[in-house]
Amino acid sequence: MVHETGFYDLLGVSPKAAADEIKKAYRKLALKYHPDKNPSEGERFKLISQAYEVLSDPKRRALYDQGGEQAIKEGGTGGGSAPMDIFNMFFGGGGRMQRERKGKNAVHQMDVTLEEIYNGNTRKLAVQKNVICEKCDGYGGKKGALEKCSSCKGRGVQVKVQQIGPGMIQQIQTMCADCQGEGEKFSSKDRCKNCNGRKVEREKKILEIHIDKGMKDCQRITFHGEGDQEPGLEPGDIIIELDQKEHAVFQRQEENLIMKMDIKLVDALCGFKKSIRTLDNRMLIISSLPGEVVKHNDIKCVQSEGMPLYKEPYEKGQLIIQFQVEFPEKDWLPQHLMFQLERLLPAREDVMISDDMEEVDLCEVDAQSQQRSYSGEAYDEDEEGPRGGVQCQTQ
Repeated sequence: MVHETGFYDLLGVSPKAAADEIKKAYRKLALKYHPDKNPSEGERFKLISQAYEVLSDPKRRALYDQGGEQAIKEGGTGGGSAPMDIFNMFFGGGGRMQRERKGKNAVHQMDVTLEEIYNGNTRKLAVQKNVICEKCDGYGGKKGALEKCSSCKGRGVQVKVQQIGPGMIQQIQTMCADCQGEGEKFSSKDRCKNCNGRKVEREKKILEIHIDKGMKDCQRITFHGEGDQEPGLEPGDIIIELDQKEHAVFQRQEENLIMKMDIKLVDALCGFKKSIRTLDNRMLIISSLPGEVVKHNDIKCVQSEGMPLYKEPYEKGQLIIQFQVEFPEKDWLPQHLMFQLERLLPAREDVMISDDMEEVDLCEVDAQSQQRSYSGEAYDEDEEGPRGGVQCQTQ
């Protein structure tokens, strides 16, 4: 004689139902009350799954028929699988439901220099992650000793009522802190002493990160399955995101390197030889021939001295150089030598001055006074018009 019929009632079958009938009933109900289809029926889906887990196993079904649900708990016959695991095993996994059984990915940012991306490098990173407890195999305690949480009555959540105004109340649903949303928990004597019932423990992992030549800023390196472990879930990934630091000389633009080079006026007019230290510590010599005038902000390039291409490190972009011509300071040449310099330079353009023209003096701009003038007038209105402008320094 069957001791109790609760599990049979949940599946809508009689205690004499055959295994195929139980399987058919579970299939229909699991699809109907799956959380993806009915988010509010999570508790019912859980109960249906528990009932099927017991009644689909001949030994556990016989034990249930003799002593009911209490006999299952006391019998220590294993079980206690997550409802989604039972569902996935029954339907063979796959689809959206299967994909959601993967843990969260962990993203770590790693600072790298332009030299490391240019030359390639190997770095080590220590990370802390959760792993399945070795003592209890991720069960959390003694098998078969799970009890319904008394705090949330097995629902996994607690509802609190809070008054937010006269005649107005608010219901707040939070995860049960006692069972961590599981609806079940172990007593202190049955709880795993190694993980304290959490099913996982912390472990330090050393990752070896290979920075390949030509990798880009914000590029990601993925370590599949190295994320936090959790019972019933496929571990997520650890993702390393490269964060390239600014370089004192070079700027990267895709596969090209860009730099600015200061040259004297004599270099710009009469030619020069300059050295450049590359990111792999080689010395390049660039030159300009006499008479090959380099103007201020002129841009030139050196082929195949830029960044190596990712996955094709023997191919490189361009090294682009922008020249900044430094002019001499005031009174750098005595007045009596100016005439000789003028004879060497291209002829100047003379301006015909007529009587209707007005000659004015050029003076240096006083940047500090200009700033004060602009900041003072930015928000103040002057009824009599503007009160000044750019201030000039007296010569």
